[in-house]
Amino acid sequence: MKFKRKLIHGHLVRRYKRFLADVVLDDGTEVTAHCTNSGSMKSCLEEGAEVWLSPVDDPKRKTRFTWEMILIGGDWVGINTWIYLSNVKIILMFFCGIE
Repeated sequence: MKFKRKLIHGHLVRRYKRFLADVVLDDGTEVTAHCTNSGSMKSCLEEGAEVWLSPVDDPKRKTRFTWEMILIGGDWVGINTWIYLSNVKIILMFFCGIE
C-alpha cells in the first residue's frame, strides 16, 4: 500500500465517538486521530496496539491525523476504508471496464 505522505507510528489509547481515536506517538505526544471506519471494530481495538497514522495539513479539519492501520494478532489491519474502496474502483476499471 502506498501513502501520499510518510506515516507516523504510535500506540492506540482508545477509540470513542465512532470517528475518533487517541494515540500516543513514539515521541510520547498524545494526539487525536480521525477514524474513517464507522463500524464497531470490536476485534480491532486492542489498547496499546501499534498503529500508523497519516498526517493531514487541512486547516479546516479538527484532527491533524487519520488512523490508517493497526497491528492485531501479528497482522496489520486496514482502518481507513476510503483507501481500499478507491483501490477496488481502480481494479474494476482496469479488469472489467467498469467506470
